[in-house]
Amino acid sequence: MKLRSRLLITFTTMVMLPLVLTAVAFLSIELYLSHTLEAEYGFQSVDRETISQSIISNDEHTNLLFQEFFQIAQDTPEKLEDKIFLDSLNEQAKEKASYLIVRKEHALYYTGNPDAASRIFDKLPDYGFATSLLETGYYYNQLHKLVKQIDFQFRDGSEGSLFIISPMNRLTTKVFLIDMFAVIVVILLFTACMLTQWIQKGIFRPIRNLNTAMQKIAEGNLDYSLDVPEKGEFGDLYKNYEDMRLRLKESIEEKVQNEKQNRELISNISHDLKTPITAIKGYVEGLRDGVANTPEKMDKYIRTIYNKANDMDRLINELSFYSGIDSNRIPYNFHRINVDEYFRDCIEEVGLELDSENIQLNYSNLVDPSTRIIADPEQLKRVISNIIGNSIKYMDKEKGVIDIRILDEIDSIRVEIEDNGKGIAAKDLGNIFERFFRTDASRNSSKGGSGIGLSIVKKIIEDHGGYIWATSRENEGTCLHFVIRKYREVEDNE
Repeated sequence: MKLRSRLLITFTTMVMLPLVLTAVAFLSIELYLSHTLEAEYGFQSVDRETISQSIISNDEHTNLLFQEFFQIAQDTPEKLEDKIFLDSLNEQAKEKASYLIVRKEHALYYTGNPDAASRIFDKLPDYGFATSLLETGYYYNQLHKLVKQIDFQFRDGSEGSLFIISPMNRLTTKVFLIDMFAVIVVILLFTACMLTQWIQKGIFRPIRNLNTAMQKIAEGNLDYSLDVPEKGEFGDLYKNYEDMRLRLKESIEEKVQNEKQNRELISNISHDLKTPITAIKGYVEGLRDGVANTPEKMDKYIRTIYNKANDMDRLINELSFYSGIDSNRIPYNFHRINVDEYFRDCIEEVGLELDSENIQLNYSNLVDPSTRIIADPEQLKRVISNIIGNSIKYMDKEKGVIDIRILDEIDSIRVEIEDNGKGIAAKDLGNIFERFFRTDASRNSSKGGSGIGLSIVKKIIEDHGGYIWATSRENEGTCLHFVIRKYREVEDNE
């Protein structure tokens, strides 16, 4: 739920819920009092004014007076003839916001409030009605008075009645107000607790969870995830946190991986440069000390020094090219090249090197002699050179064989370069195109290699719009396959 909607609901609930519950409570109290008035006082119709002034409340105020005066009328009725005594009783009634009227026969004998007594005296019930009221609800609606009657007899035998008159318009309905105040307090506490719990669950708990997650990030724990809650601002915030966490984790992992690869590259290059440098130093010292004292030895020493210098140059070029791959700055110069002519030139060039390594080279071209492709000749030559270089490096047979085949794939050509070397284990075959991956974990100095040759090959082939894969069997050999689309005149016209 959106925060704006949540705040609107909170405001509406704070305003409406107490009003609704107060109205329900008021109606419930009204029904209860109505039932009580009907049961105890005989009222057939009770209005809100009657209830708001609470006859029950006033009855509670005058009940003690009634019991005390009733007992006097029963035990010592002659005291009720003494007006001084009646004045003392009237003082007690005044404390309850009431006053007394004493009637002898049909005449007013005593009153504690003459003005009020003159208005109600003619409407008082006759002798014999005891404590019941004359007309149901009459006194509430017109005179707003509660009347309680105690009958007794004067000493001369005359009928007498003592009336306790409680003016309703002067009394505060204390019980009713206390009840309503208690109900309103309960309603407000209930509303506050409910809204607090709702806000706690919907706002503070998500904020607390997010704060905990951010602390975990600050501590370097990037695996602490947040479950995305319902839709809304917090849902978006959680989702953004998760996206940030995953990107940060990926970035750090990539950084760690790059640092590891760079360390491996430096280690590999350092190791592989050390071998030719050591050899060059040894042969130079031999020349300087006169060890090469025949033209044949001299030629052998110089040729070896030249080859080792070429190895160093190749390693340095690989490192430079790797830097270009890493920043996507490989320079390409694409041309339309004839497949047959191009690969024949390559075969002649690499054939000399393979002869010196005692490796047999077989070449077959099964595509039409006019077939052309769009490629960068230099970079494609690097591909072939790196693949053949790997074959030479891991050749373990006394008589090595490398086969180069050009096959027709209708819209493409497929180049296969296969050797009879030691092969690649099945568990390593899927990783050979990854940067810095080397199957010779021991880094045998006789084989060398930076571990980036095949990753360069893969990058160049993919930049040509092709793809590459490998098949291999241990102790039997490895075959590298790559596919490049043919160039067609129709495409050029289009």
